[in-house]
Amino acid sequence: MPVTDSIADYLTRIRNAGQAKNATTDIPYSKLKESISKLLVEKGYLKNYTVVTSEQFPFIRVELKYGTDGRFAIKELTRVSKPGRRVYETKDLTKYLGGLGLLILSTSHGVLTDKEARAKGVGGEVLFRIY
Repeated sequence: MPVTDSIADYLTRIRNAGQAKNATTDIPYSKLKESISKLLVEKGYLKNYTVVTSEQFPFIRVELKYGTDGRFAIKELTRVSKPGRRVYETKDLTKYLGGLGLLILSTSHGVLTDKEARAKGVGGEVLFRIY
């Protein structure tokens, strides 16, 4: 069955795997999902990711990150911009949770966090928020 919102599917797969205490989860490949995975690894929300192309359809294998107490590293993962209602922010971005959380944006400079977008002076579509 085709997926209408691939970013929401990506977030749901990560959220569900974290609640189930899985070590990894597989997500269908796209360049945007790879960029998001790379950003989440850089920011410390995910342990690692690899792109697997040996199968008929390529996919991204995401390694989830847990603390020493066994709790999932991501407390909140919420989709902001949806297919029925796109949300755009200008370069005057507000901080999410006073700077503790991140807004992930799709900009003309690629996938950026709200802090990086403010530093570059760009705006874009707010994909999701993470804490």
